[in-house]
Amino acid sequence: MNPAVEPPDTRAPGSASGTAPGAAPGPRRSRTARRRHDREIVALALPAFGALVAEPLFVMVDSAVVGHLGTAQLAGLGVAATLLTTAVGIFVFLAYATTAAVARRIGAGDPAAALRQGVDGIWLALLLGAAVIAAVLPAAPALVDLFGASGTAAPYAVSYLRISSLGIPGMLVVLAATGVLRGLQDTRTPLYVAVAGFTANAGLNAGLVYGAGLGIAGSAWGTVIAQTGMAAVYLRVVVRGIRRQHATATTGAPWWTALRPDAAGIRACARAGLPLLVRTVSLRGVLMIATAVAARLGDTAIAAHQVTLTVWSLLAFALDAIAIAGQAIIGRYLGADDAEGAKAACRRMIEWGVACGVALGVLLVLARPLVGPLFSSDPAVQHALTAALLVVALTQPVAGVVFVLDGVLMGAGDGPYLAWSMLVTLAVFAPAAFAVPALGAGLTALWWAMGLMMLTRLAALWLRARSGRWIVTGAAR
Repeated sequence: MNPAVEPPDTRAPGSASGTAPGAAPGPRRSRTARRRHDREIVALALPAFGALVAEPLFVMVDSAVVGHLGTAQLAGLGVAATLLTTAVGIFVFLAYATTAAVARRIGAGDPAAALRQGVDGIWLALLLGAAVIAAVLPAAPALVDLFGASGTAAPYAVSYLRISSLGIPGMLVVLAATGVLRGLQDTRTPLYVAVAGFTANAGLNAGLVYGAGLGIAGSAWGTVIAQTGMAAVYLRVVVRGIRRQHATATTGAPWWTALRPDAAGIRACARAGLPLLVRTVSLRGVLMIATAVAARLGDTAIAAHQVTLTVWSLLAFALDAIAIAGQAIIGRYLGADDAEGAKAACRRMIEWGVACGVALGVLLVLARPLVGPLFSSDPAVQHALTAALLVVALTQPVAGVVFVLDGVLMGAGDGPYLAWSMLVTLAVFAPAAFAVPALGAGLTALWWAMGLMMLTRLAALWLRARSGRWIVTGAAR
C-alpha cells in the first residue's frame, strides 16, 4: 500500500467488529483496541527509532574520518559541527508541525490536501534553508570565534562550516519531508533513506578526504552531497504520491500544479511551527545551561557530564520514537473526528512510555559499571559518571511519560501550550542549575536539577492531557 494514495483505517476502536461507536466497550473490545494500538505504535516507532539513530551517525563518521587528519582538524570539526547541528536543530518543528497537519488530513480522508500541506512545509524548509545560508556564509569566522576555536583550529572550522552550510536546505527539506511521510503513517521510508544517506556519507567522506586529498573540506562536501541526495529522494517520493493521487482525482488541473508554492499555505505552516520553535529553543537553552554549569564545576565534571548527556540523548531517541508514533496516530484520530479513539491511543502510549522508561532505567543501572571505562580511564571521571548515570536511570520512567505526552500534544497541534510550558520549565530549571556551583555541589546535583526539569515538564504536560483541551477534532486545528 502506498500511504500517499491509500490512507490508513481511521475507524473508531470496535467499529471493525461491528460494535456501534456509542456502545460500552466490553473486555474483548478493550483487548482488541489495545492490541491494535500496540501494533500501530510498534509499526511506527521501530522504524522511527532507526531513522533517529542514523542521523547522529553522520557526525560520528565525519569525526572518525577527520580525526585521522590531525588534532586541529578534529577540533575545527567539533566547533563547526556544533554550529551546524544547532542551526538545523532549531528548525525541527518542520518535521513535527508537518506530521500533525498531514496526519489530520489523512484522518479526515483527504490525502490530496495532506500532500498539499506537506508541499507547503517543504517550500518553507527551502526558504529557511536559503536564509540560513545567507546568514552563515559571511558570519562563519565570527561564529567560530564566538565558540572559542583556537587559532590553529579556526581555519578548519570556518572551511567546514561554510561548505557544509550549502547542505542546510537539503537537511531542512529532509526534516519537512520526513514529517510528511510520518503524517502519512509511513516511518519505514525515512528509515531506508536515513540508512542509505549514512552509507553514502561514509563512502563520500573516505573518498573525498583521502582519495581526492581534499582534507576536511572533503568531509564537508561529502555531507552536503549525502544530505542533498536524501532530500532529492524524499522529493521524488512526494512527487510520485501527488501524481498517483492526481490519477484518482476528478480535477482537470495538471498534477504539477500541486507543487507550486502557495504563499498562504507557507505562512500557515510558519505560524503553526512558531510555537514549536519556541519550545525547541527553550529545550536547547536547558541543555546549554546544563553544559555551562558543568564546565564551571571543573574538567572532571564537564568530561563526565558530556558522556552522561550522550547517554541521556541516546535513551531519548528510544523514547522519542514512541512520541513520533504518537504524533502520527493522534493527528489521524483527531482528523477523523474520533476523540475517544485519540484518548484511548493516548492512554495506551502512556503505558508504553512508562514501560519503556522502566526498562531503559533498569538497563542503565546494570550497564553503569561498563559505561565509565568505555569512555574514560580517569577514575575520578568514572566515579562522577557512575553517580550521574544513576540519576538518569531513576528518572527514565518520568522521561518516558514526558516524551509520549509531548508527542501526543504535538500530534494534536497544541503547539502554543507546549511553548509556554517549556518556557516555564526553563524558568524553573535555570535557577536550580545555577545554584549547584553556588552551593558547592557537584555533577550529581546538576543532574538532579535535570530531573527537576523533567518533573516540571511532566506536571505541565499531565495537567494538559487530563484537561482534555488538546482534543480538537477536524481536518485542521
